[in-house]
Amino acid sequence: MTKHTLLLALMMILTSTLALAQNVEPSAQPLWPGGAPGAKGELPEDIPSFQYYPAPADKATGAAIVVCPGGGYRGLARHEGYDIALWLNSLGVSAVVLKYRLGPKYQHPSMLHDVQRAIRTTRARSAEWKVDPQRIGVMGFSAGGHLSSTAATHFDAGRPEAPDPIDRVSSRPDVAILCYPVITMTDPFVHAGSRRNLLGENPSPELIKLLSSEQQVTAQTPPTFIFFTEDDKAVPLENGLMMAAALRNAKVPYEMHIYETGRHGVGLAKDNPWLKTWPALLENWLRKREFVK
Repeated sequence: MTKHTLLLALMMILTSTLALAQNVEPSAQPLWPGGAPGAKGELPEDIPSFQYYPAPADKATGAAIVVCPGGGYRGLARHEGYDIALWLNSLGVSAVVLKYRLGPKYQHPSMLHDVQRAIRTTRARSAEWKVDPQRIGVMGFSAGGHLSSTAATHFDAGRPEAPDPIDRVSSRPDVAILCYPVITMTDPFVHAGSRRNLLGENPSPELIKLLSSEQQVTAQTPPTFIFFTEDDKAVPLENGLMMAAALRNAKVPYEMHIYETGRHGVGLAKDNPWLKTWPALLENWLRKREFVK
């Protein structure tokens, strides 16, 4: 083997090693190191956690977004977590991918507690993570979109007297990004599986109203971005339209994009020539909100 060939081989090995290193997922960190409130055991499904994907130092804008994958409150779609985190990082935005508790073992309010804790954790660790505590968003897909909309309509300023410093900070997201989201828990436009996993077989009318995000919007709901397709066969477009109407009535800044066609659960839609343009629309909206430079 010549020196040139040897050098080329070493360069290829180094390049492959770096590529592998860049694709290693961050380790999962429990949201509550001492155990989650209402935990029913110590199995992996009983331990809500997050993976923190810091934005590259040379691109970082100081913004962060908590990402809630979808899955009908029964599972978590990897392409709506890992792939989204890498895309956000490419914009200079740090990502916190949430593993929240799921039905039927867990029901409301466990999921809400998990996303609120993730937002609080990001805000409480903002100095450590070099994140602006006033530029922390939430983003979700399908049922994760419902969870994100719930976080955007059910939040508090924190409890100053709490012994846990994380509980002392606000759980309000500064923006909400809802991608083909479940919004309502009411018939006829509810996604029945999500409602069953979140609220059980026979939820009360009061609980249905409480978790129908279009009925919980106020002037304090953060600016919101909504993305949907007209022919979504899983979650009716009316979910997005009702949320947009509620935001408009409350005078909350929002932007909604409806594509003519596209299946449910597309994620970044990299394989769809027209639908794959939606992330660029979101990037522009995030730039207006100063999450992206």
